[in-house]
Amino acid sequence: MSENLNSNNIDNNEFNLINEESDYKDLITRLNEIKSTIALLEKTIFK
Repeated sequence: MSENLNSNNIDNNEFNLINEESDYKDLITRLNEIKSTIALLEKTIFK
C-alpha cells in the first residue's frame, strides 16, 4: 500500500511542477505584455 501512496505522491509532484512551469510561462508572457504597453505609453507621452 505504501508503494501506491509513493507513486501517487510522485505523480502529484510531477503535476505540480508542470503547473508551476505553466504559471511561470504565463507570468513571463504577461510581464512582456506590460513592458510593451509601458513602452507604447512612454512613446505617446514623450512625443
